[in-house]
Amino acid sequence: MKAVQFTRFGSPGVLEVVELPVPEPGPGEVLVRVHAAGVNFFEVLMRADRYAVTPDLPMSPGVEVAGTIERAGPGADRSLIGMRVAVPLFAIGRGSGGYAEFVAVDSGAVMQLPDAVSFEAAAGLMVQGLTALHLLRRSPAKGKNVLVSAAAGGVGSLLVQLARRDGAKMVIAAASSNEKRALSLSLGADHAADYTAPGWQGHVKRLTGGLGADIIYETVGGAFSRAALGALAPCGELVLAAMGRFGLQAADVEHMLDDNQSIKGFSLLPLLTPQGVREDLAELFELAAAGALTVFDGGRFPLHQAAEAHRAIEGRRAVGKVVLVP
Repeated sequence: MKAVQFTRFGSPGVLEVVELPVPEPGPGEVLVRVHAAGVNFFEVLMRADRYAVTPDLPMSPGVEVAGTIERAGPGADRSLIGMRVAVPLFAIGRGSGGYAEFVAVDSGAVMQLPDAVSFEAAAGLMVQGLTALHLLRRSPAKGKNVLVSAAAGGVGSLLVQLARRDGAKMVIAAASSNEKRALSLSLGADHAADYTAPGWQGHVKRLTGGLGADIIYETVGGAFSRAALGALAPCGELVLAAMGRFGLQAADVEHMLDDNQSIKGFSLLPLLTPQGVREDLAELFELAAAGALTVFDGGRFPLHQAAEAHRAIEGRRAVGKVVLVP
């Protein structure tokens, strides 16, 4: 089978397609033919060795796939063959291997996919859907003025919709282009702010009666985190999900303390349990199947264009979910 890997850290060009044996499903396992593999920003960082954790090499990225069950190993239920499934590899301790034509996993790790949910949408509802869902659980939006950073991205576009469903008083989408802001508004944001424009924080404050956002869901990190503080209300909360990209300095934190503001850290994996993942994904799939949650197609790339997929994300050109389609 074909798979994507890198043997050294660097630019997107280090990603290469290699030939590997098709994995043989072991006892209780099934072989899944991959129809869509999610591409995530943390994989871009990992490829460049800029992530919080440095992977061993060679590395085959990919932690979420969707496809059909092709074979059943010894002891696995053969009636599963042909079933459309989603496989959250990250939730079963598999931090790699999704950028490939096949994966072999324990049959208990797959989730049946409703016919109304495409493979590409399923890929967008695993890492990013669960991230958006848990961000709202950590800091509920109901009755609050909330700001969503990178609001047209994979997490942001879902978070805008879920915050609206959660009963947010006002949802403000922060995005860098007219196209991205228009997308955010179409998904349910009340207002959009161009965070590349000077003084954009003042625009947010005017929208909120001079106060600022009660909650800022921050997935970008670095300089944006510092800039976003200017749009945070007194007693407001900055929920920082940009793992490994903490950009605040001591003076920023001291200023936050003066304004009774708080920082709440967010990391998805420690919040997950096997049963919880199944229940949460079932909820997300149900919403998507009913048309109540839209996964925006951010681009589909064949395996041999994995580098282009990374460039699209790294260059902030992508909106919604980027996937590889083996």
